[in-house]
Amino acid sequence: MHIITILNQCLKFKSFVFETAKFSRDKSSILVSVRPRKNSKAVCSRCGAPGPCYDKLRERQFEHEPIWKFKVKLVYAMRRVQCPSCEKVIVERVPWGEGKNHFTYHYATLLASWAKDLSWKRVAERFQTSWQTVAACVTWVVTWGLRNREIDNVTAIGVDEVAWQKGHNYLTLVYQVDKGFRRLLWIGEKRTQVTLKQFFKEFEDLSEGFAERIQVVCSDMWKPYLKVIKEKCANAVNVLDKFHIMQMMNKAIDKTRAGEAKRLKEEKQDVVLSKSRWCFLKRKGNLTKKQKVKLDELLKINLVTVKAYLLKEQFHKFWSYVSPAWAGKFLTGWIDLAIESEIPAMQKMAKTLENHRELILNFFRA
Repeated sequence: MHIITILNQCLKFKSFVFETAKFSRDKSSILVSVRPRKNSKAVCSRCGAPGPCYDKLRERQFEHEPIWKFKVKLVYAMRRVQCPSCEKVIVERVPWGEGKNHFTYHYATLLASWAKDLSWKRVAERFQTSWQTVAACVTWVVTWGLRNREIDNVTAIGVDEVAWQKGHNYLTLVYQVDKGFRRLLWIGEKRTQVTLKQFFKEFEDLSEGFAERIQVVCSDMWKPYLKVIKEKCANAVNVLDKFHIMQMMNKAIDKTRAGEAKRLKEEKQDVVLSKSRWCFLKRKGNLTKKQKVKLDELLKINLVTVKAYLLKEQFHKFWSYVSPAWAGKFLTGWIDLAIESEIPAMQKMAKTLENHRELILNFFRA
């Protein structure tokens, strides 16, 4: 079976014909010449309108998927169109590539799919191409995906931040968290109001009324996020993420433990809290055998850290409620207990929960 026949079966390029196939001089590549069909009009790459041919450019080579370890390159002289709509002379649109890219769409998707599992350097070595080509293909695929993604079905989003590089550098991440459909939608530099506003601006440009369709927003207690969410998604229910709340609770306990351990050391008492950090931070089901034994021993001692730990364990019951009303009553009682405990870190946690009471109860309303 001839290579031209194979290409004709695999690639359906309307208005174009595969003419000849031959080896390159060094026998490393198969060069496939492409020509336009007779009487076919060139199409403007900007507006898609057909127009008369103005002239032809020099032949270009487009890297395609390899066959039997031989590189395949499509050779074609691009035409320039006298576009009647744009009223300019513009390079034509071809069905296998775009712009000044030296690779075809099929080759770009192939390299990008391999780049998910291997480093870009390894992909380049595997396909006997350059690292720059792999990077360009991945960039093209990502850009195409962003440009053609479907966002009209987004009704619930999650907003979070992640540490990036060294120092206090953060990225803002926005996810779609609809039931049965979860994906990363957007990434922006820093975690400011400007950053999150930029997300809404870009998505409003892509789909008018995007913010109005949002019904639920899940976030942490970061004030810049809360302000923008309240402004942009006035009709949505803003839910404070359970993970972040329990993370704050663990930080309060860890701070209490570290402070008490330091005090006991200064008073030259038994160092009972040494190597006990994860005993207090992990859930009971995740403790190792040694940690379980250690925790059981610590719970018998009258320590401030133990009191803080018991408050945290009691708070886990909060998430088991269904009714916002009953959950609210439990929250009120827990806040009172935390304030009465006279443990500074837990008192601060109680005040934080009180200040964000309605947003926390939205967990049940949503």
